[in-house]
Amino acid sequence: MSTLTAPRPTAPNRVRWPIPTRLRKTILVAHVVSAGSWIGVDVISTVLVLAGWARAGDSRTAVYESLARFFVMPLLYSGLAAGLVCLVTGLLLGVATKWGLVRYRWVAVKLVLNVVACAMLVAFLGPISELGTGEQPLEDIWFVSFLATTAMVLLTFAMVLSVFKPWGRVRKA
Repeated sequence: MSTLTAPRPTAPNRVRWPIPTRLRKTILVAHVVSAGSWIGVDVISTVLVLAGWARAGDSRTAVYESLARFFVMPLLYSGLAAGLVCLVTGLLLGVATKWGLVRYRWVAVKLVLNVVACAMLVAFLGPISELGTGEQPLEDIWFVSFLATTAMVLLTFAMVLSVFKPWGRVRKA
């Protein structure tokens, strides 16, 4: 005869890999600073692209060339670094806090948004460097503007998710 045993209850806020409080707070600060830096880089990039777009003819080419060489490319590489730091620290916070990586919908959405925004930043690097060298026609600047504006919207939405934490758990414990 077999006896039925009740499943052991699991704590809903159980942390998979607990880390010391000081380290967790350090990772959280790095995450918030990198996210803020990334948004700042994206705002500056959008403004610079729009400033170049407002120019006409050869003046526009000169603006994009100088922006690509001396400002935008280093800025975008630093934005990519901030995005990757944000991704890594977000993953660490996900496994080391009660929020988990995919335990809550808002965390899962933020993870996807981070990956998409990093991919968009990589996609942004090629066209802006081609615009600066004259390899890409200036009529294609709409694509660069679209990428910069969309990334800014995605990152802002991710920040809103961090504050409001909507939608609840992915599945009940």
